[in-house]
Amino acid sequence: MSAICTTFVPMKTRRIITRTFAASAIFVAMALWTACTSKPKSNDIIARKPAKAAPKPTQTMGDYSQNRTVNWLGSAYTLCVERKADKDLQLAKDESGNKYYDNRIKLVIRRSDDSEFFNRTFSKADFTEYVGNDYKDGALLGIVFDHADADNLYFAASVGSPDKMSDNYVPLVMTVTRLGAVKIKQDTKLDTTSDEDAEEAVEE
Repeated sequence: MSAICTTFVPMKTRRIITRTFAASAIFVAMALWTACTSKPKSNDIIARKPAKAAPKPTQTMGDYSQNRTVNWLGSAYTLCVERKADKDLQLAKDESGNKYYDNRIKLVIRRSDDSEFFNRTFSKADFTEYVGNDYKDGALLGIVFDHADADNLYFAASVGSPDKMSDNYVPLVMTVTRLGAVKIKQDTKLDTTSDEDAEEAVEE
């Protein structure tokens, strides 16, 4: 009996040692795997690069037309102003670099018998020499009747930024004489009345 016991005890001990070693090996392997797969923490703040805004498509400033009757030279004259974007003209730009189609503005003046006294279409090129290089990328914004005297019809014109929210423009005075000649100069006396009339023009 004693021989059997002495033989059994060592065998049992070896099994316990083997199991203990195997369990230890598994634990070590799991610890190593966890250490390898864990990402090191960093105090660095990674800022994402802001997405670049896509450029806006070429815009228009809006077409409009305006008819007005005035008493001049003892008779009634009808003034017809029509603004339209022209895609054949060089593009205009606002302060942010957004592109716009420039405008052509047609001015027709009719006598009381409906015969034409004046008919001409204007573009920014007609006003360039009075504006300077500051607004070489600007647009022809508008031509609006201002007042009349014994010899002339006076119109307020402007060239500047095509952005409707901008107030960057050059005010001009355009005169149509009783002989149908056109004179242009910079407006040194800015009058907002003409600008308000332009806002009241019928937009198409």
